[in-house]
Amino acid sequence: MLRELREVVRQANCDLVRYGLVTMTFGNVSGIDRERGLVVIKPSGVPYENLSADDLVVVDLEGKVVQGSLHPSSDTPTHLELYRAFAGIGGITHTHSSHATMFAQACRGVPCFGTTHADVFYGEVPVTRPMTEAEVHSDYEINVGKTIVERFEVLDPTAIPAVLVAHHGPFVWGSDASVSVENSVTLEEIARTAIGTLQLAPEAPPIPQYLLDKHFLRKHGKDAYYGQHG
Repeated sequence: MLRELREVVRQANCDLVRYGLVTMTFGNVSGIDRERGLVVIKPSGVPYENLSADDLVVVDLEGKVVQGSLHPSSDTPTHLELYRAFAGIGGITHTHSSHATMFAQACRGVPCFGTTHADVFYGEVPVTRPMTEAEVHSDYEINVGKTIVERFEVLDPTAIPAVLVAHHGPFVWGSDASVSVENSVTLEEIARTAIGTLQLAPEAPPIPQYLLDKHFLRKHGKDAYYGQHG
């Protein structure tokens, strides 16, 4: 079942190691088949170097295991909450990459200081509100997803494909699993350079709106012209 998607998700999980986004098994990637309403996700606690396509777990959008003998990632309910809420996404990556997590632990969004950021994220990468004690002690992983969805009530998840969960770390998404990893790599890089920018110039202003528009829209706008076409 979903052999091609399982292999894409397996490779995306292994790419977390390749790009230095994870320590031990602290991260996971999933992908969704929208037509079937099925999600493929990494099993909990399995080292990336031992991961095979057959190890991956298939669940439906309510979390019922459809295929696989291993337990799915403990973050599965969060992934499912995002898939249910954000219809345009096809893959999700969660890591504790160092620099992005620094912003999450500081409960601070990543400011958009330059064009590298603007090429992928249309403005600041937001941070959620801290979760309440009741939310943590009841359906924690589901409530992580709900706080993310709440944060995006007035934001476009396709224009800003990432969030920082307060005190926790980043969740990043994309059109498929591999793109969600690419966006995670970019998030970690812009978080790293943002920290350096704040060290050099604590009062540095964000990028001007006209420059943000130019760099984001030339890649993602209706008249995008970046890259090869046709």
